[in-house]
Amino acid sequence: MTIWKRSIDLERLNATSKNTLIDHLNIVYTAFGDDFIEANMPVCHFTHQPLGMLHGGASVVLAETLGSVAANFCVDKESYCVGLDINANHVRSMREGQVIGRATPIHLGVSTQVWQINITDERERLVCTSRLTIAVKRKRNAKQSIKAD
Repeated sequence: MTIWKRSIDLERLNATSKNTLIDHLNIVYTAFGDDFIEANMPVCHFTHQPLGMLHGGASVVLAETLGSVAANFCVDKESYCVGLDINANHVRSMREGQVIGRATPIHLGVSTQVWQINITDERERLVCTSRLTIAVKRKRNAKQSIKAD
């Protein structure tokens, strides 16, 4: 059984990333299932830190992007989700290639959600593991809009 309360369309979702940090880092949503969403991000000059390795902050951007987007698809159109807290453990360095992030829920509550985001390399080796806590808010007026609508 699916956890999604809104329909997910990868083409539309990727289109909403234009002119954002997500677009700048070339993060592309690639797959979803009944309880997960995935995206890829390149490991190259614009995601490197000065030593030529994947920047931990880029991994955190990928993790928060996936968790926040997933969270917003788990609430009705009168609600929206925002990040409260994120942590990340960087366990493997990378210099080139792609990383694949996968967000899965740990807790889907009325006022909070908790998401686990694992980021792996192309050989499915863990690069970073992250946990994101989300606040579920109610829209106050019709002017508020979520791109996932």
